[in-house]
Amino acid sequence: MDETHQPLPETRQPLVGRTLTEWKTLALLGGPILIAQVAQMANGVIDTVMAGHASAEDLAAVGIGSSLWMPLFLFFMGLLGALQPIISGYNGARTTSKIMPATWQGIYIALGGTVIMALLLTNVHPVLALLNMDANTALITQGYLNAFAWGIPAMLLMNALRGLTDGLGHTRVIMMFSVLSTLINLPLNYIFIYGKLGLPAMGGVGCGWATSLSNGIAAIALLVYLNRSKTFKQFHLLAERVKPNMAGIRYILKLGVPIGFTIFVEASMFSVIALFLAPLGPVIVAGHQIALNVVSLLFMLPLSIGMALTLRVSFLVGAQAPDSARLISRSSLLLASAVALVFATLLFVFSGSIAALYTNDPQVQAVTIRLLSFAAMFQIADVIQVTCISALRGYKDTRIPMLIMLFSFWVVGLPLGYVLTFTDWIAPSLGAAGFWVGLTAGLTSASLFLGWRLFRYQPEAEPGE
Repeated sequence: MDETHQPLPETRQPLVGRTLTEWKTLALLGGPILIAQVAQMANGVIDTVMAGHASAEDLAAVGIGSSLWMPLFLFFMGLLGALQPIISGYNGARTTSKIMPATWQGIYIALGGTVIMALLLTNVHPVLALLNMDANTALITQGYLNAFAWGIPAMLLMNALRGLTDGLGHTRVIMMFSVLSTLINLPLNYIFIYGKLGLPAMGGVGCGWATSLSNGIAAIALLVYLNRSKTFKQFHLLAERVKPNMAGIRYILKLGVPIGFTIFVEASMFSVIALFLAPLGPVIVAGHQIALNVVSLLFMLPLSIGMALTLRVSFLVGAQAPDSARLISRSSLLLASAVALVFATLLFVFSGSIAALYTNDPQVQAVTIRLLSFAAMFQIADVIQVTCISALRGYKDTRIPMLIMLFSFWVVGLPLGYVLTFTDWIAPSLGAAGFWVGLTAGLTSASLFLGWRLFRYQPEAEPGE
């Protein structure tokens, strides 16, 4: 087995040396994950900007269409994300015979997810009717989603195969094909949205076709690479194909459904906050969206460290190195907290400059600057919670963390944010800042409970499924 990306722990080193070695491994795993995450975010930015230059209706349609498919995709992405710690654990235990059967069960789950997503997204007429959209925008939205649906198989297949590549420690593979997808999406958007090379201008609908084709090309390229790469020569998808196995599928679902639901709950909470803020006017909403965008960009780094941590912990557990797994889980909290302190400082010091990058409107800038100061305060709690939950996923502990996140966001964060934003029950109404205080409280709750869970957790023996 290749130990370049997931080396076995060196237990004879002093504690500090072992810790630094593990942090280096996290960096090697997490760097490509970060680039892949940024590339995927760039696709959304490209779609928004290019659709906006077509017309306001096309921009609105793509925005609404994206808000409909993104939560579904995030759920299935989280569900299939269970493959990464599963395969990384098999890799650590050197039980390589289990890797391809697990991969194939993930592919079958991806096929089932494709059917569900496609059926839902091609039949959103009732939802569009509830939104009271004008007829033309609704027509563009449905056309965009109909085109987008053709790329769902490729998108979910890549997420299933990511379990194989990331699980084996080769995180650069998905990085390469995520960047490839983004590079392809840009010219295809130009051709389909604006009508180039003899094609009619499709506007927002063309954006859906461009996304589908770029996903399809990237998925095919990934399959060719896996078939021809010397790195994966012992893992042949077609030669080692297995039939659907309900025990294997149930094992993935048992771990993956809580992960997918956790991600869905978090994403839906931000959508609900945006809806609650709408009556406060466009200036408040614009400032909130800018602050949220900044925080989302910064979050990519701790999220990538967390995803690498999941891979590393699961590998070490599989390799029967519980002390090293415990070391990297706990020491990563120090690394993550240092990152959070840097981000918090940057948000405090450069809030005015950041706001000016997004808008020239002084009112929107003022709202953004105020909200960024609150965003700076929850950086540590946010980074600690994602680090703890990522380590717990490495231990394949997903159900209790899901319940903790559900409680922290929907019982603590959102209700408190609503009260602080719209009422004087606790303090004079804070406006949009109230939701950011609520978010800080919810994230603090999550970090405390997840930290307690991580330090108290005793991993169970691996099932012999």
